[in-house]
Amino acid sequence: MHTPRRLHRAALPLAATALLATAATACTSSGGAGGSGGDQRLRAALAFPPAQAMSPYGDDAVILSRLAVVEGLTRLDRNGEAKPALATAWKRDGATAWEFTVRRNIAFQDGSTLDAAAVVRSLTAAQGASPKPRVLSDTTLTATAPSPGTVRITTKDADPLLPQRLANPALSILSAAAYGKGGGDGGAKVNPVGHATGPFTLTEVNGAVSATLERNDTYWGDKAKAPGVDVKFVADGTARANALRTKAVDIAEYVPISQASLLGDGMVHEFPSARTNGLSLNTERGVFADPAMRAAARESIDAKALVDGVYEGRADTGRGLLGPGVPWAADLRTAPTGRAKAATPAEVRRTGQIVLGTYTNRPELPEAATVVQQQLEKRGFTVKQVVRDYAQMEADALAGKYDAFIQARNTLLDTADPVSYLTSDFTCDGSFNITQLCAKPVDTAVAQAASLAGTDARHRAEMTAEAAILGSDALVPLVHERFVQGYDEARVRGVALDPMERTLITADTRVG
Repeated sequence: MHTPRRLHRAALPLAATALLATAATACTSSGGAGGSGGDQRLRAALAFPPAQAMSPYGDDAVILSRLAVVEGLTRLDRNGEAKPALATAWKRDGATAWEFTVRRNIAFQDGSTLDAAAVVRSLTAAQGASPKPRVLSDTTLTATAPSPGTVRITTKDADPLLPQRLANPALSILSAAAYGKGGGDGGAKVNPVGHATGPFTLTEVNGAVSATLERNDTYWGDKAKAPGVDVKFVADGTARANALRTKAVDIAEYVPISQASLLGDGMVHEFPSARTNGLSLNTERGVFADPAMRAAARESIDAKALVDGVYEGRADTGRGLLGPGVPWAADLRTAPTGRAKAATPAEVRRTGQIVLGTYTNRPELPEAATVVQQQLEKRGFTVKQVVRDYAQMEADALAGKYDAFIQARNTLLDTADPVSYLTSDFTCDGSFNITQLCAKPVDTAVAQAASLAGTDARHRAEMTAEAAILGSDALVPLVHERFVQGYDEARVRGVALDPMERTLITADTRVG
């Protein structure tokens, strides 16, 4: 069980060592640890490289948001409520329409002007994108511009969460130049480099290796205190922690649990998250198309062993889809419905080999996969592991090419309300449905939750949907993560510790 942990503490791979040397050189050229206050560039090590060339329509949108590059019509406060951003106000007009007032006198980073037409272009492009952004998996929106300062958005069905939805970084507003010859029709590649509105301008992306940001001196809000950010994408968690320890970087996201005690309290910042790590089982094909086999897999899992052995107590045992980072969920949780009887060990042993996948970008997941493999094998399954960088696995996972897949999923990432997560991950038309689940009781329960405007009623309906999903055994909850971000609190100020993972570097983030 603990062999992978010892490997994490061993010497770094050659590629990681070379990266640290490069980072150290950058440190010297940009002023190093001795730079003075706000005149020093930030250096950050991020865990996930761009998977889609920084397209805002996939998970790369979160990178853009965490680096304070992009903005939407709204933003979310710490309670998940929609607040003004590029829109100053909004009002509902009937069941399916809203009007948003666009903030005046704002320039994009390329100098062009933000107006209602620009907003319409961006939202129309997102709606027409293929694949569709997850945040739009449960709705269809149409945007028009009745005037230069007003955007009218209509949805196919009533959407009480539209203001929260528009805060999703996949719906960020970009200038016309971002869309190239496609003009924002959804068919062209979208390039956010230099075409957003945030306090930092993305000026260069070096594949999956690095990115460069400069302060946006024409930003409409408070100007960034750091002149720029030099980003390294470092999938190896130990390399990120060592870069922080040696001051080669100022901020290292997702510090491995195994490194937290080595860094010390002044450099490790732990806080609750809305992230659930789960074992997704392929309900469409292979061994786990049989509900009895999924039930057997669920019964084989000892989540407490993962919390104690892999996460060293820095996580909570998986209780459902929604963990402690969604504080209202526990009081409303009901028992799973419709569960199948588990296959016997003898029946399990007669099945073929299953392929269990996970990714390296979150350093605990490969070790968790090893523990889960042992637990499944004890039940009688024959398991082959596949572990690679996430960018190399996402397409295959979404296509259902793994029998089982361990992933860490933020349940509030899309709209700050779990209904979007439930829709995208577990409904027939869900755009992030790794389990390939398509079950009428689940679709009905999720649709009911999505239709409710009242927060309390919607939360109760979401827990009914959770019970139906857990009853299918499409996903076995493993642990609820606590985030561990790394920075030296004596040197670095203004890092955002955001349970929803939308923000990390802000206009206020600086060294000194």
